Amino acid sequence: MSEYIEIYTDGACKGNPGKGGWGAVLRYRQAVLELFGGELETTNNRMELTAVIKALEALKRPGQAIRIFSDSRYVLGGIEEWLPGWKARGWKTANRKPVLNQDLWQQLDALSQLHHIEWHWVKGHSGVAGNERADELANQAIAGLSAEPRAAQAEDKAAEERLA
Repeated sequence: MSEYIEIYTDGACKGNPGKGGWGAVLRYRQAVLELFGGELETTNNRMELTAVIKALEALKRPGQAIRIFSDSRYVLGGIEEWLPGWKARGWKTANRKPVLNQDLWQQLDALSQLHHIEWHWVKGHSGVAGNERADELANQAIAGLSAEPRAAQAEDKAAEERLA
């Protein structure tokens, strides 16, 4: 598994809660796939999680070698540290409170088990091209929100097929 699919994700929110967007950039060899979407009433953490979920859902085959880059300590902390404890406690925190965004954490947990994933934190707004582009896509999604929530949009169908 020497060839990796690189995935950069980001979420954004105007107000927290408020209008939110997510963006993901998937790269494999020369193929690039950009995905984005948004919700009228959400939180930044939900958009950060949704970005990763939508990116993983775009992959058609299980068992892929993936490097995920996120500027969200919430996503990285949850997936690398907190998730096993939450599951062991029946989706309760160490303080016995319900885990926030449990629905999304459960989706991410299931999807992440389908692949070989390396998780990487990147500092937001620090010039990392993939992260900057994911941020642009998330904000583009917010700008495009109207009365109806937007679904994920694939901008390059040929790239989507090459990533499948």
